[in-house]
Amino acid sequence: MTKMRKSGNPVLRGRTRMAVKREDYLDWADYFMAVAFLSAQRSKDPRTQVGACIVNDENKIVGIGYNGMPRGCSDEALPWQRKNDDWLETKIPYVCHAEMNAVMNKNCASVKGCTIYVALFPCNECTKVIMQSGIKEVVYMSDTKHDKPSMVASRRLLDAVGIPYRQHIPKQSKVTIDFGALEDELDSTSTR
Repeated sequence: MTKMRKSGNPVLRGRTRMAVKREDYLDWADYFMAVAFLSAQRSKDPRTQVGACIVNDENKIVGIGYNGMPRGCSDEALPWQRKNDDWLETKIPYVCHAEMNAVMNKNCASVKGCTIYVALFPCNECTKVIMQSGIKEVVYMSDTKHDKPSMVASRRLLDAVGIPYRQHIPKQSKVTIDFGALEDELDSTSTR
């Protein structure tokens, strides 16, 4: 329970509250990339999980997506393998990428002028969606397929229209979500 001391400083369970902010909080870029990574955890793809987070100029999230089958398709009805002699028996013609899903899942009229945070550098098809939707900047974490033709085409498209892209360099090496620890902390400080 919070009480007030005669000096006016709030007391919480016998301790004076600090008037200094935490120093280890996430900056905006790490936060948005972490949201993209958390979103990727929803992907059913057994090999590649990618998430995307679209943010407006007020640092508000306006769209989130992850790679998965199109809406209405069962996750068991279509193939998940990447390679097969029969292209139709691969995931490639079916899976919607995280960037497309983030744009389609937007919670505002337009994502024009927004920034997209994405775990992997976008392929050429996603880059076209990014361009057509008016997104102004691409921030990616990994570019492991840098020399693949679809990635070369992506950079060529982005360069042609002047959309900047940059690799995210995190300020914190990891973000941990421990639901149990959070619950314990809330229980010990609750005033309810």
